[in-house]
Amino acid sequence: MSQFNLLGISGSLRAGSFNRMLIREAGRLMENASYTEADLDVPLYNGDVEDAEGVPAGVARLADQIAAADGVVISTPEYNQSFSGVLKNALDWVSRTEGAPWAGKPVAIVSAAAGRAGGARAQYALRLAMTPFQPRLLMGPEVMVAGAHGQFADGRLAEGELYAKGLATLMAQLKAEAALSAP
Repeated sequence: MSQFNLLGISGSLRAGSFNRMLIREAGRLMENASYTEADLDVPLYNGDVEDAEGVPAGVARLADQIAAADGVVISTPEYNQSFSGVLKNALDWVSRTEGAPWAGKPVAIVSAAAGRAGGARAQYALRLAMTPFQPRLLMGPEVMVAGAHGQFADGRLAEGELYAKGLATLMAQLKAEAALSAP
């Protein structure tokens, strides 16, 4: 694999989201990679809309991005002890597309949250929610950025911090996992 195609998905729509910063850091740390950031600003899933209009263009684009990626990194905030509704909605919509884009796809899950657990419950809930799609979920190292408001400066993880080292290791493992199935 000459150039790795990494798709970053943030479970937060907010432009200044710590989770958006975290997936951008993942992209920066991935050597010899092209990085694409997904847009989850899609309508709420509604079967009537799907029946009448089909899959929205933004959802089809997301499914195509997942299918084309060599690996995916998802960063989720933790809302009320789970992952975000924005991310759940995107998963629900993508599940309605043709071709099972998640099947066999190497996926790393990370999180950034204000609390001291760093989004641990959100990560676990997301892993459970993704099980039916049969991706190849990496189990570690777990990157859960706690107290996220104090862990970033100018959109970057603090240098030399445990989180930055863990993220670099996780991205190397994502690349290695993708290489196992590369032609």
